[in-house]
Amino acid sequence: MAVIVKFIVVRNGEEKMTFATKKEADEYDKMLDIADNVFEFLENSKVKLDESQLETLSLLLAENREKLMLILRGGSPKQKEIKAPEPKEAAPKKARAKKEQNDPHLQ
Repeated sequence: MAVIVKFIVVRNGEEKMTFATKKEADEYDKMLDIADNVFEFLENSKVKLDESQLETLSLLLAENREKLMLILRGGSPKQKEIKAPEPKEAAPKKARAKKEQNDPHLQ
């Protein structure tokens, strides 16, 4: 018999989604929190949309919050994300040993 751990996101007594890891469940729950806040913001704004449109738009913005933040900072959603340079791997042992043999300061 196998034991399976599941993480279930529940909102207002309703199961929304099931995940295999706590991290995924927490991320989804956070996204729903953001969507709720966006919904409230839009509902109180001058933009008049019906509840279904507000919910759809709120979820869209919450699900794409990284791109939205880039846009709000003046960037383009098509702009490539700048990744931090990956650390260089240590030189292979043979290359280090050869370098040490050739450099009298390293001996």
